[in-house]
This record gives sequence, structure tokens and C-alpha cells, in this order.
Amino acid sequence: MYKSIDEINERIRDGSVRVVSAEEMPNIVDELGVTGALRDVDVVTTGTFGAMCSSGAFLNFGHSEIPIRMEKMWLNNVEAYAGIAAVDCFIGATQESTTRHSEYGGAHVIEDLIAGKSVELHARAKGTDCYPRTSITNEFTLQELNQAIMLNPRNSYQSYNAATNMSDQAIKTYMGFLLPSHRNITYSGAGCLSPLANDPTLSVIGSGTPIFIGGANGVVVGEGTQSSPGAGFGTLMTSGNMKEMSSDYIRAATMTGYGVTMYVGVGIPIPLLNEEIVRHTAVRDEDLKTNIVDYGTPFRDRPVIREVTYAQLKSGSVEIDGEEVRCSPLSSYKKAREVAAELKTRIETGSFTMALATRPIDSHKINKPMAEKGYVCHVNEMMVSTFVTITGEESVKEAAKRLLKGETNHLPVIDSENRLIGIVTTYDVSKAFAKDEQDMSVSEIMTKNVITIAPDAPVDFAARTLQQHNIGALVVIDSSRHILGMLNSYDLGDLVGGRGRR
Repeated sequence: MYKSIDEINERIRDGSVRVVSAEEMPNIVDELGVTGALRDVDVVTTGTFGAMCSSGAFLNFGHSEIPIRMEKMWLNNVEAYAGIAAVDCFIGATQESTTRHSEYGGAHVIEDLIAGKSVELHARAKGTDCYPRTSITNEFTLQELNQAIMLNPRNSYQSYNAATNMSDQAIKTYMGFLLPSHRNITYSGAGCLSPLANDPTLSVIGSGTPIFIGGANGVVVGEGTQSSPGAGFGTLMTSGNMKEMSSDYIRAATMTGYGVTMYVGVGIPIPLLNEEIVRHTAVRDEDLKTNIVDYGTPFRDRPVIREVTYAQLKSGSVEIDGEEVRCSPLSSYKKAREVAAELKTRIETGSFTMALATRPIDSHKINKPMAEKGYVCHVNEMMVSTFVTITGEESVKEAAKRLLKGETNHLPVIDSENRLIGIVTTYDVSKAFAKDEQDMSVSEIMTKNVITIAPDAPVDFAARTLQQHNIGALVVIDSSRHILGMLNSYDLGDLVGGRGRR
């Protein structure tokens, strides 16, 4: 049995179309079977509402009375890219304010415009014979623009890794605040409601597919940047008219310690044309798997801690190393349901019709990493392999002797199996002597939370770590916490600058 887009659109027009959400579809297939579901249902609506950093908008302001070719431009003090002719710009969602920094950015400008607020434009130009004006400051609203076209290079991920942090330091990421020692897990995506999860072979979603975006009826432009559907991480480039959008479905946000992002509501209707499409839309959270990866490892290929399903993530906790770890979503499932429901209403009332994609998207494509060229210096090339250690049972007096003998400011503390358990510095020892505590053991004054680094880490990452923690040296260790060397800030020269020597 097959259906055509024309048949479905005819049912939309005469009011007989049956639309269900992706949440409802598995039970319908269980009850009616695949053939029965194809006969009974015409369209399945999907929805997602999550942080989609790769978003932005093209704006056209029209010409001023004395024309200007704007070359540098700011909207509410957020810089927009003006290198696209005289009176156009692209405002990126993640661009931060020059005055309010990460508290306000391009996403906030977009949300303010959609909410009907005025935005200040300030632009500069060198002035030409045909565009003599050299600066302009003006206020405008969304409705005063000629065009405001949202164009998001990468939206609606097919799947996204869940995040935890196996390091002993809390970290701030685009996956939220991650506590040390895998004490929490964050994840994104709507699971069975996600658009691409319901069309993993991209048999109906492609260039020209009509979508719901930010409250407007929009369109899929094509494959998104960094799209990798062959690996389960497809993305879509999407577009819609900002003048038809609602701030109910576009929200600016700031991830503490990371920066500005924008929450976008995207829904895609899946027309049921054949039984294969029906089977794909019967997906459940239990069928959708993703990996929990360690964001405490600052490399592209982060270690996979374990595989989980969306059902496990949505349950609120997942087991890691025998411990139940709390899970929390970064996206809103409630809003994703609203998107799918609103899309269903529009189809049922005839204000949204189906269309076949005009150009398919390659569902086997796998994204490539950056083709880095040039030499990258690693920590093991800069570290000092000769170092002095001490055990926790030895005295502070002995630590002082070794610091003097070793001509160093840092003394790693090891256990009986030569594994790193702490560190003492000249500052710690001097403080102990000043308090007349020189007879104490090293373990009583040492810092247990040692900032370490792996030997294969890039040197510039090591420099950033030294700066972040304002310390003078890093202990280089292997995966078993055995010490391989020391990396001192003064060995890195200008990469670190004037760091503390503590």
C-alpha cells in the first residue's frame, strides 16, 4: 500500500486528514500493524526544543536618505556581520555583546525583535561617492525591516551525546555545569519526538521539506553543517520568516562559563507514504541509543563511558561504576510536545500542507574532523622528566630538604604504589614552618586536589589550564596516576605569561 503527497494534501483540504504525534505512533502500530497504521494515519508530527547555537538571521534595513554602505555594525552592542552589501547583515546567535558580554548576545537581539522590542543599530562606513554617509545610529523594530530571515546552519541534531565529567574539577560547558567525578549527567534532544529520529534514512526530509520553526511555517534548506547521518548525527539547515515567529518558540539563553545560545522550536511533519516510513515513525525512547561521554577530557574524541537509551536518560538516573548518577535534560520535552501539537493543529486546520523534498540529503555521509596542518606541540615534548617526590608519611622538614635539593617549588606526593595522591609547594612548607608545624606529616598539609594533565595534551591547552587555576606547574600523569613528569609555567614562556608560582 502506498499514499501520495497529493492524496494527503487533498485530505488536509477536505478536513479528513488524520494526524498523530510521534509519541502516539508506536501504540498505533502495535494495535493496527504497519499496514493498518499506514491506512489509518496520514501524517506524524515531531518536535524538539533545545539549545541550537548554530542559528542566526539575515536582516535588511533599507536605505537611509543619505545612503551608507555599512561595513561595521552593532545591534544593541552585539556585532553583526555586515560584509554582505550595503544595508544587510547576519546576526549570529552566539555573538556576545561588547558591553554585557555573555549576559546578552545575538540570540537576545533575535528574541527581542520577535517579541516586538526596539533594537538600536549603530554602523560605521568609510564613505564612497555613491554611499557618502560614514555612520548611522537608529532604532528599529522587526516590522520596520524589509526582510528578517532566520537561517540556521545547524539545527535539530539526529542524536547527541550525553555528557558527564570524570575529572576531579567541575567544568562549565555547552552541555551545562558538570560536577566532578561523574556526579551528574546532562543530555539534549527529545528522543522519540525528535524529527530526524523518525526519518533516520532521510527518505522524506530533504531540501524543500516544509517545517515548523520558531512559530513560523519554514523550510529545510538542506543538510546542516557538520551533518553526519551515517554516524547517527545528522543535522539540518533550516529557515523561516522571523516576522511570523513567536518568542514562545525562540528563547535566548546563556550557558554559564560557556556563552550565549538560542533555544529553537523545530517540528517536522512526516507524511506516511509507505510501510517503511511507518516503521521508522514507530520508534520508542527504548530504541534510541546514545553515548555518555567524558567532557572532562578536552579532546575531540572524548572517552565513551557507556551506552544508554533515551528511556534510561529520561528516567532521571543512570548507573555509572555501580553508582546511580542523576540525569537532567538541557532541552524541554514539554515545549517539544507543544511544537508537535501546534504543528498537528495547523495541518488539521489546513494552514500547513505537505510537500516532497526537492533534493534528497545523503543519509550515509559521515562528517570529517578538521584537516589540521602544521606542527602541534604536546606536553610530553615540554615536560621535565626528572622530578622529586615525597610520600605522605614523611615530615614537612623532609619536604623542605627535598624542595631545596631538587631546586623546585613543587613536590608531588605519592602512595606506596607510586601513584599521585597530592602535592606540596614551597608556599605550603613555608606556611607550616611559620606556624611551627614542621613536625607534621606531608599528608597533613598537602593539597589533595591536584591539577594534572595527560602527556598527549596540546601545550596551549596546558597553558590555559595553568592560567585558569593560577598555578605554576602541572603534574603530568598517565591513566593510572603514575607521574611521568612536571610541566612548569616558566617552560611555556609567552603561552602562559606571568603566572603564579604557587
